[in-house]
Amino acid sequence: MSMRAPLVRFYCVAVLLALTRAGFAQQKADALEGLSASLEVLARRVNRSVVKIVTTGYGLSEESDSNNASLLTRQRATGSGVVLSPEGFIVTNAHVIQGARRIRVQLPVSERAEQQRQSILKPAGTVLDAKVVGVDRETDLAVLKIEATGLALAPLTLGDSRELRQGQLVMAFGSPLGLQNSVSLGVVSAVARQLRTDSPMIYIQTDASINPGNSGGPLVDSVGRVVGINTMIYSESGGSEGIGFAVPSDTVRNVFEQIRKEGHVHRGQIGVSVETITPLLAAGLKLPRDWGVLVADAAPDGPADKAGVKPGDIVLSANGKTMENARQLQVDVYRYPVGDKVNLEVLRGSDRLTMAVEVTAVDDDPQRFADLVDPEKNLIPKLGILGIAIDRKMAPLLPSLRKQYGIVVAVRVAGSEGLDVDLRPGDVIYSLNGEVTATVESLQSALAQMKSGDAVVLEVEREDQLRYVAFELE
Repeated sequence: MSMRAPLVRFYCVAVLLALTRAGFAQQKADALEGLSASLEVLARRVNRSVVKIVTTGYGLSEESDSNNASLLTRQRATGSGVVLSPEGFIVTNAHVIQGARRIRVQLPVSERAEQQRQSILKPAGTVLDAKVVGVDRETDLAVLKIEATGLALAPLTLGDSRELRQGQLVMAFGSPLGLQNSVSLGVVSAVARQLRTDSPMIYIQTDASINPGNSGGPLVDSVGRVVGINTMIYSESGGSEGIGFAVPSDTVRNVFEQIRKEGHVHRGQIGVSVETITPLLAAGLKLPRDWGVLVADAAPDGPADKAGVKPGDIVLSANGKTMENARQLQVDVYRYPVGDKVNLEVLRGSDRLTMAVEVTAVDDDPQRFADLVDPEKNLIPKLGILGIAIDRKMAPLLPSLRKQYGIVVAVRVAGSEGLDVDLRPGDVIYSLNGEVTATVESLQSALAQMKSGDAVVLEVEREDQLRYVAFELE
């Protein structure tokens, strides 16, 4: 056989390998170009639903005058939000609008206007005033409403955050440092990050760049569904270091729908204290399993107690869903409307029992009134509070009060005259120096007639007990 034959075969194989490598390289290049094009289309579509939020209000200046007195100055802040309905409902973070006297929303430029422009620099979008529909401080979410008449809004769809997987590609949208319509790409670093062991809240952790101003903007998946609301970062420098957190979309959906319908969030409870079973706990108590949910206490005459739940029971499932840890049960119960029933399957010794437990409202939260006040109407500066008069609407929220009138302390106001007055959120003021105070206006008027140094004695109900709060007027 001629020596040329092996050489020919060698060269043929070499050429074939070279062509194969070139083909693979081309395939990789095509795949990368396809991914880039997909992300470009996704960014353009999502940006039509992301808004910049600008708030103005008053706060303490970091500067002081020559007498070291704090100065109350007008302050301006920016954040982000996402349109979730064609009627103009927008979700953002509660901290974005905290303390705001005026909230304005800057919409993105319409798709038609963008297509008609040739410049790479796009014009600013329409700016509209927004009103607060409701705020939920526990999840740090708020719902705003703009007048949508004549606007072609492009609401985004909320995805299912339970389907997220570690390593999945996500994009963060918003206005970091006021730079509207910014986008960053990253992955899901963790699907469920609990930042405090005693908190029922969990967050999606992502390395997509999130900076101040991104708060309230959407975290979206590869098809443009909102899987979270960008909320906070962990940072030593103050900027993005690749550790950002978003409120999961399942939580967002629950809060958004409740606020949109009722203006506030109801949270349910079934009157139990539960703990996550650990191997150590299981060994000490000789439990039949070293994971799951253990009932530590059932409140006397509470829903669980009435249904037959007892301390020491192991909760196997709630409405058919396996319970793996205490937080899971707490969050699941949170989502049920007050009055619904939760079917608990529990293990007691070797017996499996099923009990229908009624969901009741969570015990009174003193901060719940903070979302019902208007700083323009409810501020009582001499007491350092925002107060709400008890009327027919408020009375059902406070069924155990000694009297059916008074002023509820909704929130303390930092930097006000009455900073040292011993009043707390949830307190109810019944009288000032023996005179009944049934309205905010009457309390404001009585205080206005007093001068510096006068004695002030408030009759207050706090935690079901009457007490007097006495101080000198500044």
